[in-house]
Amino acid sequence: MISDSFSLIAALFIFQACFSSLVSQDYVNGTDQEEIRTGVDQCIQKFLDVARQTECFFLQKRLQLSVQKPEQVLKEDVSDLRNELQRKELLVQKHLAKLHHWQQVLEDVSGQHRKPTDLPPPGPLAFLEQASASLPPAPLKPS
Repeated sequence: MISDSFSLIAALFIFQACFSSLVSQDYVNGTDQEEIRTGVDQCIQKFLDVARQTECFFLQKRLQLSVQKPEQVLKEDVSDLRNELQRKELLVQKHLAKLHHWQQVLEDVSGQHRKPTDLPPPGPLAFLEQASASLPPAPLKPS
């Protein structure tokens, strides 16, 4: 357990060293562009290596947790799924509100262009039904 914490702390220090070297004044005041580019590339490579090691560390911890306490992993998964369903439900409600708004706009616009006696039966698709009724029939395709 102590070695795991030590490796995580070491990874965090390497992250910090990569960040500090990228924002140091050496790169800002440098004159040799190739030297700057090489140094930045090395820092980025170190950063990516440490990121992989850190991801591996957390994946190992997740695996240990799933073996030791599988019910905890299931609870987290169920919670994540519920959150995703809630997010998607809110998105569907948002799109429905926009749909109703634009249907109302279409009905308002179509109501301004026709006489009051020509009003179609109420409904969200009444405008489309009336517009399609006034179209000429489609030509038949020869068989």
